[in-house]
Amino acid sequence: MKRLHLIVSGLVQGVFFRAHIKSWSSELKLIGWAKNLKSGELEIVAEGSEKNLNELLKRIKKGTPMSKVKNIKKNWNEPLKKFDTFEIRH
Repeated sequence: MKRLHLIVSGLVQGVFFRAHIKSWSSELKLIGWAKNLKSGELEIVAEGSEKNLNELLKRIKKGTPMSKVKNIKKNWNEPLKKFDTFEIRH
């Protein structure tokens, strides 16, 4: 189990990107959250197997038809295990 903290920049707000991340996270059995930042970036915290976190990261890098990911800042840590599901925070 690992924890991945991401700050994603680019065209990532207003394009249903958080909904895709939530769907992917559910599919990959990851827990955590995603929220828009006032800076226009997207913050994501996900916990689960390293393999599934790497798959999530790969999907985020690729983006969605409406999004355009320019940069991803990432930090790997030990999981906090404070989540039960993956949620979108406001």
